[in-house]
Amino acid sequence: MDSPIVTRFAPSPTGFLHLGHALAAWEARSLADRFSGRCVLRMEDIDQTRSRPEFVQAILEDLDWLGIRFDGPMMVQSSRFGSYEHALQVLKDRGMLYPCFCTRREIAEEVAAMGAAPQGGGTVDVYPGTCLKLDKVRRKELMKSGKPFSWRLDCRAAARITGPLVWRDMRFGEQVCRPEELGDVILGRKDCPASYHVAVVVDDAAQGVTHVSRGEDLLPVTGIHRTLQALLGLPVPQWYHHRLVRDASGRRLAKRDRSMSLREMRAAGMRPEDIFRMMRER
Repeated sequence: MDSPIVTRFAPSPTGFLHLGHALAAWEARSLADRFSGRCVLRMEDIDQTRSRPEFVQAILEDLDWLGIRFDGPMMVQSSRFGSYEHALQVLKDRGMLYPCFCTRREIAEEVAAMGAAPQGGGTVDVYPGTCLKLDKVRRKELMKSGKPFSWRLDCRAAARITGPLVWRDMRFGEQVCRPEELGDVILGRKDCPASYHVAVVVDDAAQGVTHVSRGEDLLPVTGIHRTLQALLGLPVPQWYHHRLVRDASGRRLAKRDRSMSLREMRAAGMRPEDIFRMMRER
């Protein structure tokens, strides 16, 4: 390897860390250490409605308690909205985005009427292309009316530029992405400067991330990220989608399910070595 690798841990401060987050942080740090590289920290607080300062502080305390260290300053997404807006503007200028005025209910009803079923286990958006068919005059009328809208990626237009794309995962091997099969995913909303998909590729490039270490549940959306990197002219990292920590029923741990947090484990008298042992056993 010509130069040291850079990995990252990028939690969202919308709740307390649980065992799955501990595994993700450990995997990112361990991968960097294996190649004498660097591991950086990023706070993904782009969701300003759910992110809380107290969760940021709790995350930092938990990571310090676990003894997982990071290199360089922490990046905070809420300080980088201008970078995401610039990326979206580049995509608009290239004719890759179009405004979508559909509500979730309208989309669900149209998909049901078409007899379609979600692809990729529901991880990637399935959109029937309703607003893609609108003419320019009608789009301008709707935008002028103040009706809420999102910016969607025209995946077929993207495919005409990129063609099939290849990316490599250290665990699953070489993968091929065909942008026209991704679905016209949402990349921006009126109440948010950009989606997770835009922010993550822009930030990985800004932090010099060479190896994206994250859970295998995000494997299906990697094609979206590879496509955006191609359209925005960003460096292409390698990926490492590691295993997940699961509960007794086999479900992955999640904040929304109120999985037991690291803070609760610590309050119950557990030590960092207990956490690492549990990670190996799950």
